[in-house]
Amino acid sequence: MSGHNKWSKIKHVKAKQDAIKGKTFTKAIKDITTAARSGGGDLEANAALRLAVERAKAVSMPASNIQRAIDKATGNLQGVHYDEITYEGYGPNGVAIMVECLTDNKNRTVASIRHAFSKNSGSMGESGCVAWMFDKKGIITIEKSDLDDEIMEIAMDNGASDIKEFDDFILLESEPGDFNELLQAIEKLDVNILESSVGLVANNEVDVEDEVALKVERLIDVLEENDDVENVYHNMS
Repeated sequence: MSGHNKWSKIKHVKAKQDAIKGKTFTKAIKDITTAARSGGGDLEANAALRLAVERAKAVSMPASNIQRAIDKATGNLQGVHYDEITYEGYGPNGVAIMVECLTDNKNRTVASIRHAFSKNSGSMGESGCVAWMFDKKGIITIEKSDLDDEIMEIAMDNGASDIKEFDDFILLESEPGDFNELLQAIEKLDVNILESSVGLVANNEVDVEDEVALKVERLIDVLEENDDVENVYHNMS
């Protein structure tokens, strides 16, 4: 019996590790497809894609998975056509939510997104209902270090439109057209780039109670679990 119990514990631990690995792979794949969609599939020309691929390799993602994610984003998968679709809606307490998808079956995707909203105290809206609350920006998040002054100087010289300093990281924003040049300049420093992408930034964030925030986060988690969902943005502070 003790042997059985030991195996049960091993299976439980392995299942938990597999789940963590699965989420890590999912995040890495979505980062790759987002970068490839916005900047193309050439690693030399697309700094964000290059970093996303490096992160994927660091978590031991197979090269075939990486290439498939790039091909999916750039439309190079034979016999499969993917559409880029953005859905808009409201989470609990009217929090604005944007959901970017890449799908080979629009009907399946819209049904699952609508279901996620309705089952988590939210509602899908019409196209344009909340898009006006967001701006497309290049976003680079860098872990703080003794090179913070150099980061800010290089950022100002290479197209950063905003620099925000937090306790543990520095967040740089740029116009989409300046993003790649800015990222390449930051790459030359010996710093840890935590995130780099072109995405949506809320132009007016809203404060909500903790209870509401937990509900919004639950909705976002459910949306992000969908394989067709690439990115979820919101205006909750």
